[in-house]
Amino acid sequence: MSAIDDLATELSKLPGIGRKTAMRLTYHLLKQSPEQSRRLAGALETLVARVRRCSVCNNLTEQDPCALCADPRRDQGILCVVEEASDIGAVERAGEFRGVYHVLGGRLSPLDGVGPEDLSVRALVERVSHGATREVILATNPSLEGEATALYVQRQLAPLVPLVSRIARGIPVGGDLEYADGVTIAQAISARREM
Repeated sequence: MSAIDDLATELSKLPGIGRKTAMRLTYHLLKQSPEQSRRLAGALETLVARVRRCSVCNNLTEQDPCALCADPRRDQGILCVVEEASDIGAVERAGEFRGVYHVLGGRLSPLDGVGPEDLSVRALVERVSHGATREVILATNPSLEGEATALYVQRQLAPLVPLVSRIARGIPVGGDLEYADGVTIAQAISARREM
């Protein structure tokens, strides 16, 4: 295999990158100066060398504990459980949540061979068993696997935490009812709140 094929093969392993896109990226990199390609390679090496999992929440970080776990202004009694570290950014962008996080590292998916032992559920149970957690918010994705994961985690935590809640789902801001599916509308109606 040539160096071009080797790189294209590695790039095509990334999510959302097919073989054609991987080849386009490879040829794009070849058009760049060798120094730019070296910077990219160096950034990847630095990423692998510096980034690790937070020992508290399982977030990706360069420091341990991560900045969110170490922040004294965050409410340690409210814990938001997400599937992946990238989900933390989405919750943080909303600017409403001031608690701490726990990253599961995926979601239950029997068809893909992902069971409870492949997620950081045991670490989550250990974390909340100390009694300081007042609420756990399950913020897994609203997919079949995300719902199954939320249900599994809720069953593990129910005896240990006063309140286990699930993020609400419904019509997005700016969305039209006409284009929403029936399940989304039903969830929006069932999760309605008084004005």
